[in-house]
Amino acid sequence: MSLKPILIAGISLVLTACGMRSFPQITPTGTDAIPFESATPTPGLPTPSPIPTIPTVFQGPDLVTVPILLYHRIDVSQTNSLYYITPENFEEQLRLLRNWGYNTITTELLVKAITQGADLPQHPILITFDDGHLDNYTTAFPIMQKYGFTGVMYIVGGYMGAPEYMNADQIKEMAAAGWEVGSHGMTHLDLTSLDSQGQRYEIFESRKLLEKNLGVPILTFAYPFGSNDPYILDYTYLAGYIAGMGLGPTSEQIRPNLFTLQRRDVSSAYDLKTFSSFLPWQGDKAFLPTDTPTPEPTFTRTPIPTYTLFPTNTSAP
Repeated sequence: MSLKPILIAGISLVLTACGMRSFPQITPTGTDAIPFESATPTPGLPTPSPIPTIPTVFQGPDLVTVPILLYHRIDVSQTNSLYYITPENFEEQLRLLRNWGYNTITTELLVKAITQGADLPQHPILITFDDGHLDNYTTAFPIMQKYGFTGVMYIVGGYMGAPEYMNADQIKEMAAAGWEVGSHGMTHLDLTSLDSQGQRYEIFESRKLLEKNLGVPILTFAYPFGSNDPYILDYTYLAGYIAGMGLGPTSEQIRPNLFTLQRRDVSSAYDLKTFSSFLPWQGDKAFLPTDTPTPEPTFTRTPIPTYTLFPTNTSAP
């Protein structure tokens, strides 16, 4: 029996359910050019430190503008792999995001904005990391903390604790610092190459394994290689995830929705000017280098729009 009808009904249900769900208030973590509230000291007590406030803009429901970045390795590649971003370039990119006033949000807050509408910080952004490489903990984590950002790490269940991958304690430490954890499958296989039993194993069992070993909710799923189809989207919904992360639309994909959110794969081929061209909100050009020309982007996949629009209408066009 085809699962396609389940997809349409399922997504309608999740949008309704999300609309009734109680979401926690989440304070964005960006730090650049933040005004301070005045604090009234209490007699006999030390003057309290100023409390940073971040202007918010109501977005949604349905269409919201939130760029989603995707990284893999923050390290020096010995083979000039496009999936490696050097620590220096990564910090340069984060410094630009901070100087231009970007603030990281959570996937849960993004889903709330899409389904109900929500107050988002000015210039909201999601920064995600796939696979769970050890350098995400040793290198990316401290640099992200330096600039006041948190991210979303998509962990492959079978890789957790393997050589050169993060172990449970390291992931828990990042989660305690405000990072989110999502699933990237059990074995990082292309889900479209598997039968239905294999797809269910990758999607369902990875969530159970991660929640059991990490003690944190696993709310979103990132499709390995960005590959999905209507049956895979059905399983992602049925497994209890609230959203799924892809790599951008192709002519074969269904109309974008919460289970096909688009991400910009950041490549080592991009200099800072090219990186900045992907951002929907441009800041002071003084933070960009002026001594090198801006190269044309070289895409390794189907280009993803500069910003992401997330319509929740899942009906066929």
